[in-house]
Formats: sequence, structure tokens, C-alpha cells
Amino acid sequence: MALIRRNAPVDDINEDELEVHDPKTAAAGIKAVTVAVDRGVSQAGVARTVRSMLRVNQRGGFDCPGCAWPESITGARKPAEFCENGAKAIAEENTLRTVGPEFWAAHSIKDLESRTEYWLGNQGRITEPVVIREGETHYSPISWADAFELVGEHIRAAAPERCVFYTSGRTANETAFMYQLFARSVGTNNLPDCSNMCHESSGSALNPTIGIGKGTVSLEDMHRAELILVVGQNPGTNHPRMLSALTECRANGGQVVAVNPLPEAGLMKFKDPQDPRNLARGGDQVADEFVQIRVGGDLALFQALGHLLLEEEARVPGSVVDHDFIAAQTEGFEDYRRARSHVDWAETEQATGLSRDRIERVAGMLAKSRATIICWALGVTQQPHSVNTLREIINLLLLQGNFGKPGAGACPVRGHSNVQGDRTMGIWEKPAEWLLAALDAEFGIDCPRGHGVDATETLEAFMDDQVDVFVSMGGNFALACSDTEALEAGMRRAGLTVHISTKPNRSHIVHGRTSLILPTLGRTDRDDKHPGGAQFLSVEDSMSVVHSTRGRLAPVSEHLLAEPVIIARMARATFGDGHPVNWRAMAEDYDVIRDHISRVIPGFENFNERIRTKNGFVLPNPPRDTRSFATDIGKGRFTVSPLEYLEAPEGHLILQTMRSHDQYNTTFYGLDDRYRGISNGRRVILVHPEDLAALGFADRDLVDVISTFKGTERRADKFRLVAYPTARGCAAAYFPEANVLVHRDLVARESNTPGYKAMTVRFIPHPEPQPS
Repeated sequence: MALIRRNAPVDDINEDELEVHDPKTAAAGIKAVTVAVDRGVSQAGVARTVRSMLRVNQRGGFDCPGCAWPESITGARKPAEFCENGAKAIAEENTLRTVGPEFWAAHSIKDLESRTEYWLGNQGRITEPVVIREGETHYSPISWADAFELVGEHIRAAAPERCVFYTSGRTANETAFMYQLFARSVGTNNLPDCSNMCHESSGSALNPTIGIGKGTVSLEDMHRAELILVVGQNPGTNHPRMLSALTECRANGGQVVAVNPLPEAGLMKFKDPQDPRNLARGGDQVADEFVQIRVGGDLALFQALGHLLLEEEARVPGSVVDHDFIAAQTEGFEDYRRARSHVDWAETEQATGLSRDRIERVAGMLAKSRATIICWALGVTQQPHSVNTLREIINLLLLQGNFGKPGAGACPVRGHSNVQGDRTMGIWEKPAEWLLAALDAEFGIDCPRGHGVDATETLEAFMDDQVDVFVSMGGNFALACSDTEALEAGMRRAGLTVHISTKPNRSHIVHGRTSLILPTLGRTDRDDKHPGGAQFLSVEDSMSVVHSTRGRLAPVSEHLLAEPVIIARMARATFGDGHPVNWRAMAEDYDVIRDHISRVIPGFENFNERIRTKNGFVLPNPPRDTRSFATDIGKGRFTVSPLEYLEAPEGHLILQTMRSHDQYNTTFYGLDDRYRGISNGRRVILVHPEDLAALGFADRDLVDVISTFKGTERRADKFRLVAYPTARGCAAAYFPEANVLVHRDLVARESNTPGYKAMTVRFIPHPEPQPS
């Protein structure tokens, strides 16, 4: 059993202590269990850890604050329905470490500016609201009443278009609905969220082609599929419970193809710690085929696969293409067929880094499959041509009729728990007219109609001094966004920044001229300070299942408020009690929020009744449910895109960002990227050994990294090069340390998602320190 060590770390990251070992070839196993137990006990002790682990992702329990991977709604759930990284996320929230007035008194902003996110996040839960005003050097306590009055005062004094309301993906449905209602009551659609920085490209591709911005499969479909492609995704770290679904698919006779620039352990083998037989045989294979593609080469790959499928159909008519489905349910097929009639194989091999034989092998697997799912994540959503790449994925699925039948469909694997639900609840800067009209009718308000700013546009607004009030519902905007130095400078000039948070983070340190930190309850915390007793919330997972989440642990401080209560009190302080919306009623009884949602958001009819059923309910999904498509033409749409890929000039590489295994988004649980063999450091660049030699560098050289974009440069100093079996011509570094290298204009077309997987970089030796 781990030692109990609840004190926050005193020392910060020392990159000189970096350790590099051979990468692992299997994910999970007993090591994952011991790490999970150690993290939980060291942060929260035995009792709190056990109580939370017994309830996470269980019916009637709380939804893991980590990823949005679903649980079964038809069968029994495992006793431990969570993964190692889910356990780390829960330990971070359950922690008995606290950040009170003495912490803020002891640490000035100047001191905290030098701290890493690892050190800040590991200090513990914030216990009471604090404020820092212009000219002050330290945060200090403020009463809740005074804090809300300060928020109201600043919002009333600002023009609505100069107020921005950001949210992270962990925000529950009821909270998100209230939050967007608050922003629109202020008079703005400035509602950027973390979706803008991850899966916005997915929605931009899916809505026009299949009529819905969500995936079209269930967990049971994953088990029934004949073939699953996992593209630009590392499930072993980011969605470890997905490995169970992939190995069950293979056990049922299906096949799995992994398409990724890095040979991740979770794409190779899965050691299921809850299956003794699996452990005894050394784990189960995950991917039948590993396709090590160059960063940015996916569009070329999917165009080539489409060509090969059509070629096979011409050779054996009726063997591949679902002509009946295409004729009845789609448009644009003839244009697509003409566009894919020819492939330049030399250019395709250059774009993908793959041989023609390898691509033909995958095409053969696709041709034989009668039920295919294509999964993807950020590896294909964060490049200039991401939207076109995803349209090519949809083309392949439409070609074989892989919608509305068991084991088939599109599966964008969402990251943060309830990031999908936030968008369903109206968190979007480009709201549809039906939503605004429904809000107007329900509440007697006049919602603004003009589009607001997304995350990248918010960065630009900060840089142009166009933000007077910035409210962040969770999240860590300063580290999540691109062009870090420019963003932080702009944030410091804003009038008021408000952070509704559980723990300290970088955004609190690069604050506006006045800044508030408002501490809130987490997923695991009991929410019982209401006239009618304890309340619960709801979330939506990656596969459109809506279910309840209810915390049971005693909060670490009596001063914490629930997020719906914080929103209601901000609204009352802003508008007074004569506002048409009854904010107090919603804060006191979350059933009131759900009643409003049931009349505004389609699919949530009888919300209060259905959310209390054992498994919750599944939202309507026309492509999955009725094989129909709610596009502007009423059909699924084939599209044609030009070939496009990322090319680096001589002496440069294409750099992608990635998470470590001890990380979720901008939260660092520790410093051990166990599967890749990296420990005790984060400022590393993974580069193929042959590329290192060609560039004149060696393993462990210390370098400064220069990114180039449209004639401008960004710089990040003091990174360690690590020889690693990446795809040739490519490199990888951790997010968010490499975000500073992403120019704000390097974005995916149409979605405006930052190009975290599209940087062109070169290295220069880091200057050696001169002897004193």
C-alpha cells in the first residue's frame, strides 16, 4: 500500500532530472492499478479514495471528471468502471490538500509566475473566494457577496460585445444551460469553449455531410463491428476504457487498424487488470494493423482508400459499394467517383510516408467489411485541412452504407467529460436561430443574434484590448490556447477576469487588472446546501447517452458553492431581482433547470423523469436511428476535396503536440509518461533517430525550437531532443509547453481550431551557460 503523503510538493519540475527508458509495448496491467491506488491514497487517504472508486461511473454514482467514454447501458458494469487516468483525475479532485488564505499570503504573483502547471495544480483545492486588484501583488480573501457585486458591477459597465464567457468540457448540462442563458441575457454570444480547440473540426465536417455534429455509434456497435479504424488517437492514455471495446471487437471476430504517427503502447497490446486470464496470457493484441502515417497525411490516405474501394467495385460489381443506400439517401456520388478515379501514387506515398502495398492492405480489409466504424480524435482535427480530411472519412462510410446498421458508423472520440453535452446545451458562439427563438419564448428575453467569438477569436480580442470582462467556467484558457505569450500579455490588460475553479492554474496568475477566483464543488463533492436537500446533475457521453451524476463526498471547505449557484448569484448581481429569468429558483432546485431544458432543447422531453431511470436515456440521432440525414438537402452528402498535406522545407520537421500519460488536457497529475519511457521532465521533443542525424543533432541534445509560419517565427527555449520511433519527417512535443510555437493564424479552415498538429519547426543548439 502506498504511503500517505498529503502535503503538496515543495519542489517544482527540474528538467535536468529527465529520465528516458525504452517505450512500453502494452498498456494498463497491474502497474496501472498500483499507480491509481498510490495517487488516490497519497492525495486523499484510504477512506475517501475507496468511497469514490466504488461510485465512479456506476449507476447512481458520479461521472468520472476525465474522459467522455461511455459505459454500458444494457449490461452489467465492472466493479472498477474506470481507468488509471480516471483514478488520477478523481484523486486530484478528492485531495485533502487545500489552498487557503495562507497560501495566497505566502506567494506573490511574481513568485507564482515562475511556477509550472504541475506545481500549481498539486497545491490542492481552493477553499474560499479571493481577489486581486490593480496594483496589488497578492490575492486576498473576499466575501461571496462582495465578489458577486464586483462581477455585476464590471458587467454592467461593459458593452456586451466586450464580455466573454468561456467554459471547459467538464461543466454539467444544467450548469452549461444556465451559463449560456446568462451570457445571452447579458447580450452576447461570446461563448468560446474547449470544443473550439479540439473537435470543432469534427462538427464542421459532420453537420453539412450527415446532418449532425456527433458520432453515430453506440458502445454495443463497437463490440459488433467487423472493422474499426482508430485514427489520430492514443486510447491507452486518453481513453483507456476504449481498449476494452477494441479487444472485445477482436474477440468477436472483428479487426482493428491503428493509424498514427507514433507507435503508442495502447495501440499494441492491452493488459486488462480486471481479467486474470488476460493478464496470465500477457494481454490481448489491440491493432491487427499499425499504419504509421506522417503527420498531416490522413487526407491523402483516405482519398487513396476511396480510390481503391471504387477500383475493387469496378472489378467485382456489387462487392463493395452500397448502391441502394447511395441512391436513396445520398447526393454527390458521381462527382466523388470521378474525383477518386485516379491517384498519384508517388505523391500519396510522399504525403503519407506509407507504401502503396500498405495502403492496399488496409483497403482490402475495408472492402471485406460489412460493418465498419472509423474513430478519430485530435490527431486529425488540428491541421489546416482537417475539415476536408474528416469529409473524406465520411465519404468512405457513405460509400459502403456504414450508417444506421449494427457495428457501423462515425465515432469522433470526445475528450473531456461532457464536452459534447455543453454544445448540446447551447454553449456555442454561432447559435442556431431555433435555439435563440426557443430561449426567447421560454424566458421572455431577447437573445442577441450576431455571432460571438470562438477561442481563437478570443485570443485575438485579448491581443487587441477588446475584452473588459472574461469569465471562465472551469478550464485553463491561458494554457489551452495557442500563441501563449501573446495571449498572456493580452489577458493581463483585461479589465476583470473571473475564474470559477477547483484548483490553482496558470490562468489565475496571468490575470486581468482585477481578478477573482471563485472556488466551486467538483463532481465527487456532495451538493446539499439547498432548501430541498441534495441535488444532482447530468452529463452526455461521447455516444449521446445522458445520465445523472451525483457526488457523495464532504467538500474540503464549507465556503465552496456549486456552479449553478455561482451562475445564479452572478446573474442576480448583474440584473437585480426584476429580471425575467428566475435565477434563484434554478439555483435552489435543479429540477427547475431541467424543466426549462425539456422545453428548449430537442430530445430532452420529460427530462426530469427520464434522467431518474437507471441508465438515463439516449438522444435522437437520425443517421443511427433511421438512416436519414438532416442536412440542408435532406440526404447524406459526398464531397470532393483537393489533395493536401503538410510539407516541411529542408532542415525542418512537422511538429505535433501530445499529452503525457500523467496528464489530462492542461492538468498534470505527475511527471511520468510511462508508456513512452519519459520521466521527470516535460520539455522534450521526440524525433526519429535518422532525422536527428540528418539535421546534425544527437539524442539528448539541448535545443531551442523555432516555428515558422507565413514569414513569422515563434520560439521555445531549452527542449531536450529524444530519439524515438516517430514517423519520418515528424516530431512530437507535449501540450501545452509547445503551444507557444503555434501562431494564432495557424488554424483549421472553417473550424478555426488551432494547428497543434501542424507546426513547421527547426532546432538550434541551446547556448551553453558561460562559466562565472
